[in-house]
Amino acid sequence: MQINTELHCHNSFSNFHVGAEEPPYDCDVSIRDQLERSYNLRLDAIFVTNHNTLNGYHQLLEYKNDHKKFKNIDVFPAEEITTDTGDHVLAYGVHDAIPPGISFEEIMDEIRKQDAVSSAPHPFSLINALRESAKKCDMVEVFNSNNVDVLSNARATQFALDNDMVQVAGSDSHVLSTLGRCVNVIDSENNVDDILYAMKQGKIEISQTGYALQTETLDHLKYKINNSKEYLMDYLSEHYPNEKWLFKLLLRIYDSNQDSPMWPLFYKISVYVMKRISQKINFQNQDPSFMRDRNLATIFKMAL
Repeated sequence: MQINTELHCHNSFSNFHVGAEEPPYDCDVSIRDQLERSYNLRLDAIFVTNHNTLNGYHQLLEYKNDHKKFKNIDVFPAEEITTDTGDHVLAYGVHDAIPPGISFEEIMDEIRKQDAVSSAPHPFSLINALRESAKKCDMVEVFNSNNVDVLSNARATQFALDNDMVQVAGSDSHVLSTLGRCVNVIDSENNVDDILYAMKQGKIEISQTGYALQTETLDHLKYKINNSKEYLMDYLSEHYPNEKWLFKLLLRIYDSNQDSPMWPLFYKISVYVMKRISQKINFQNQDPSFMRDRNLATIFKMAL
């Protein structure tokens, strides 16, 4: 049989698990809404891939089992794990959460111990990307809805072809409307063991892709900013002491009018900057390590 599957999505249980270098609030999608949208989209299965925790999977499964309406949607465990260098790895079918902050090799060992399947999410995005190490995973995410620079996905596709890897697509959903933006069809019986086996055998195909819209990305950013202001000010004070006055000014302007046309303009400028940098990193072999420091001066210099 063929199973329409969402492979990369988050819910509210991802909050406070993302890591010390990220805002604590990550996603406001409730488990009820997640199941409702999955039902409306006629998804057969959903893997919950919260950051560094299996919380959210258990609660989703319990809610599903308590509501007959969702009996035909299967819910499976997964985790998006942060390595000691800040990169992300997806693990499908894990039954014990893998702790963040350990090396990529240690994470891969843990995934194998649990007979789970590894995947490289957004492998050539500007941050949190495995890049060449992605070839050590069972699958590679060649399309991520949040890679709006487009070039990151193009590089991932070429990488997968060059290395003869199993290709998948990920919605990387953090707002409800992007759930199911990317769908993968798995040729398998609808149980976790058969699905994992099919993944490893490459019996999976991308059936639908689509990028996050500007409004969806801005809604996600609003959620993070509105709930993480204290964290953001502490982070900016530590990492950008000379520019703190500018960020405080922007935050005051933001608070005065969160729906100002200024923010869509900032979004367009940011996408332009990302495309310029992605071109240099992904197709002109520029060293991407400067992105880890998130130094704004260096980032904008690279965009010129």
